[in-house]
Amino acid sequence: MSGHNKWSKIKRTKGVLDVRRGKLFSTISKEIMVAAKSGGGNPDFNPRLRAAIQSAKSNSMPADNIERAIKKGTGEIASAAIEEIIYEGYGPDGTALILEAATDNKNRTAADLRTIFGKNGGNLAASGSVSYMFHRKGLLLVPSGEINEDSLLEAILEAGADELFNEGDSFRILCPPDRLYAIGDALKKAGFSPSEQKLTFLPDLSTTIENEDSARKFLRLCDALEDNDDILQVHSNADISDELMERLQDA
Repeated sequence: MSGHNKWSKIKRTKGVLDVRRGKLFSTISKEIMVAAKSGGGNPDFNPRLRAAIQSAKSNSMPADNIERAIKKGTGEIASAAIEEIIYEGYGPDGTALILEAATDNKNRTAADLRTIFGKNGGNLAASGSVSYMFHRKGLLLVPSGEINEDSLLEAILEAGADELFNEGDSFRILCPPDRLYAIGDALKKAGFSPSEQKLTFLPDLSTTIENEDSARKFLRLCDALEDNDDILQVHSNADISDELMERLQDA
């Protein structure tokens, strides 16, 4: 199994996902609330909530925060209703973006995103405009550490995963979306500890950005989108060469 997710590399390289601690906790809290709202507050019977709680704990989120988010999701604590929604848009050089959001005010979020896109060389698009360019996948990350890659490969194939990628500090596992949580549980039983498991969007084809100014605008756009409190995940089909990335970093 081989391959490479260039967008993941871009995000790691430029630190788009290295958000402030407060933003990180806010994002995880919303995921917990949405998970509890859709599947109930008992993680034993709600695999999505179980994965969200695991993510919270791995990021040192206080137990009180986790419990409060669960109760907000189930309605035990009064709070504004959080709704999941997918936004779509275009970035510089025709790059396509899908944004996963959780918001208590769709009109406000849409207005904020429209402004962010407009200031950074892109535009918010209608539903369905770019989603056909992507497919839904389950994604798990397992820290490499002392892990034997062959043993991990055997475990994920037996569990029903599709692909395994060695990315140095971690292994990236792709699977059918409906197998995500079952595979996460199977890996834990096999002695592996995923640091992250979530649903994601992967592009069918990449759009290459060759112009330095366009690449800079694209990364600035992604930074601004990630900083928005309502955005949970940003996905794109952008492909920026290593050479261009190095020039941007040195600039």
